[in-house]
Amino acid sequence: LFDGMSCGQIALERAGIKVNKYYAAEIDKHAITVTMANFPNTIQLGDVTKVFAKDLDKIDLVIGGSPCHGFSFAGKQLNFKDERSKLFFEFVRLVNECKPKWFFLENVKMKKEHELVISQYMKVAPVELNSTLLSAQCRERLYWTNINQKPYGLFNDMFTDIPQPKDKGLKLKDIIESGFVDREKSYCIDANY
Repeated sequence: LFDGMSCGQIALERAGIKVNKYYAAEIDKHAITVTMANFPNTIQLGDVTKVFAKDLDKIDLVIGGSPCHGFSFAGKQLNFKDERSKLFFEFVRLVNECKPKWFFLENVKMKKEHELVISQYMKVAPVELNSTLLSAQCRERLYWTNINQKPYGLFNDMFTDIPQPKDKGLKLKDIIESGFVDREKSYCIDANY
């Protein structure tokens, strides 16, 4: 869900997990073009609000990163008042409808009260990881999953027992390539996009 350029398939492939059938709910035409170039067998479903479990085969894993605009500290922090961030509830709906063995949801680090709402719906506390451990990019993210869940506390709340990865110590200078810049094209993202 919210497949983007299908990083979910990239991760599954790199983890050596065989995928028999991959459904993708995505509406961005550019992301779909990239996905189809790299994974031509992807079954594109379009708008997540129009996807229903009754129309799909049995699903083992539901993955996605619902839009973060309403939660991000970089934005207005409208949380669920932001129409895009309300799409989180589509993730919940499809997990409930599909009843997969596993689910995996990603989003930005956010205010604790918003995190707790998502945790209540997902019935598990998130794991917080920062991409700086594995890349030259600082991106704090929260991950909710039922993979390797364990109870904790007085009320047996659930948490995911996934350890922090070892710091690879990568710096920006380690990943910048030289000699490949097309001086005629701009590689900057328009701030108004």
